[in-house]
Amino acid sequence: MKLITRAGSFSRFYSLKVAPKVKAAAGPTGTPLRPQDLEFTKLPNGLVIASLENYAPISRIGLFIKASSRNEDFSNLGTSHLLRLASNLTTKGASSFKITRGIEAVGGKLSVTATRENLAYRVECMRDDIEILMEFLLNVTTAPEFRRWEVAALQSQLKIDKAAAFQNPQARVIENLHAIAYKNALGNSLYCPDYRIGKVTSEELHFFVQNHFTSARMALIGIGVSHPILKQVAEQFLNMRGGLGLSIPKAKYLGGEIREQNGDSLVHAALVAESAAIGSTEANAFSVLQHVLGAGPHVKRGSSSTSLLHQAVAKGSQQPFDVSAFNASYSDSGLFGIYTISQAAAAGDVIKTAYNQVKAISQGTLTSTDVQNAKKKLKAGYLMSVESSEGFLDEVGSQSLIAGSYVPPPATLQQIDTVTDSDVINAAKKFISGKKSMSASGNLATTPFVDEL
Repeated sequence: MKLITRAGSFSRFYSLKVAPKVKAAAGPTGTPLRPQDLEFTKLPNGLVIASLENYAPISRIGLFIKASSRNEDFSNLGTSHLLRLASNLTTKGASSFKITRGIEAVGGKLSVTATRENLAYRVECMRDDIEILMEFLLNVTTAPEFRRWEVAALQSQLKIDKAAAFQNPQARVIENLHAIAYKNALGNSLYCPDYRIGKVTSEELHFFVQNHFTSARMALIGIGVSHPILKQVAEQFLNMRGGLGLSIPKAKYLGGEIREQNGDSLVHAALVAESAAIGSTEANAFSVLQHVLGAGPHVKRGSSSTSLLHQAVAKGSQQPFDVSAFNASYSDSGLFGIYTISQAAAAGDVIKTAYNQVKAISQGTLTSTDVQNAKKKLKAGYLMSVESSEGFLDEVGSQSLIAGSYVPPPATLQQIDTVTDSDVINAAKKFISGKKSMSASGNLATTPFVDEL
């Protein structure tokens, strides 16, 4: 009942605090209001609050939670997958119909996305209506009911969602890659295992939320919202569960190989080794190495013809192919390597040629010009990723959960500039000498095994 009262009273609280609303982004004298700097606060309970008041007509708020598939164990696999599909289920403060209808009525959006480490609940709408969507956001994250019949009706969506994702061979390869690379935590799939579909219970959902949705694992980020208002909302409505909750297991890199033999004419293959945790100097070196080798096209159906990997493979292959460097960094580990797509008959040559190109860099065949060009590409990609409100929201939210702070773009660019040529060569050496993990899918008749490289 207490949660019902809190959730029900939110609209009245917030509307009183927000008024008067910003009109046409103009000050008292009619002069345009200038966007403020990002404001950042960390409460004693560990909750991080960050906001950027840019006086835009659209407000966006994201609640980022350090709870996802890596927090699952063998007894509750698939819980986080069902959880992110359950955002419109009945809560203690609003029915499923009220949530759906209320969001539609103001032309807003409530979405839930997941990485292997975090869940992100986002709302966006016209700033005059943000209190309505904020109420739904708090209801969904702090007062879920998970009624048994609603959870049971949602189970079939797990299979549909997974099937839709796995229509893309790349998704299957990446999921298999993590499953074989890690012994636990990061090895858990983003999707519910087939044998668990229909068996994830409302009790498991409640247990997961109670033990992982704690204040110390949350970051509330807003764009187009006043920081004092966001802070007051967080202090009153998100200070419901203290502590760190259940401990997050440290990822243990294992290495290995998984091959999915099927009739596909194209072979998708990923070959990686453990790299470095996100935010470290070594991780920056791997990011630069990725752009030295080629990070893939940035436009649909684009070409990577200028990358070193593409040029190396193109010399010996007359068949269509795609090759790029693979790089994924997490809070306590990372994966780096190559990802290839080729005709089945050419798969072996493409993979070996790409691997040898990385090996050549590890032996010092790298020019300063290549490194400087890669840094420019990396910095340009980073700046483009945060120039939109959605990208900036995600960047601030991710950094807040990992480090409890935020590194602004100028400082990030400076960190990239400090990477030296030798740092990039050492990153390549670590990949070549490291224990490998490989995931491949397709007609694998000519695809080499890891020990054959």
